[in-house]
Amino acid sequence: MKRGKITFLKLAIFIIWIVVLTLCIYWLPWSGRKTVEMYPEYAYLRLPVHIGLAITAIPFTFALYQALKLLRYIESKNAFSALAVNSLRHIKSCAIAITTLYILGGILLITNNAMHPGIAIIGLSIIFTSLTIAFFAAVLQELLLSALKIKSENDLTI
Repeated sequence: MKRGKITFLKLAIFIIWIVVLTLCIYWLPWSGRKTVEMYPEYAYLRLPVHIGLAITAIPFTFALYQALKLLRYIESKNAFSALAVNSLRHIKSCAIAITTLYILGGILLITNNAMHPGIAIIGLSIIFTSLTIAFFAAVLQELLLSALKIKSENDLTI
């Protein structure tokens, strides 16, 4: 793969991380304050929602880090290695963790009669996206494992 493509992907991952970090630090608290001002009856949910969203930023950041590692392996012509399989396994685990956290958050909001249709649509889209990433990473992981098996069989025949 050409170096420019990998550099572009690395830059895209970095920009995504900066945007999410900025949203977590600045927009989320501001949005929480505004929501409590408009709907004071839901003020007790502000802290659990903030904590839940902040917790989901941890596996998201770790998944982006693993994606950067995977790009480094591809760049160094080490894409078909156990290290790449391990990075894909971590990405899959992070996507499943994000899905689980958003499902639990949705259940919390539903049980407190606080699920707004807009929040539900955003939550479902995040759940769907995370599941898609998890399945895609699982497929790539299996593909790389098959390639590694074929590569080791070829190394033994030579």
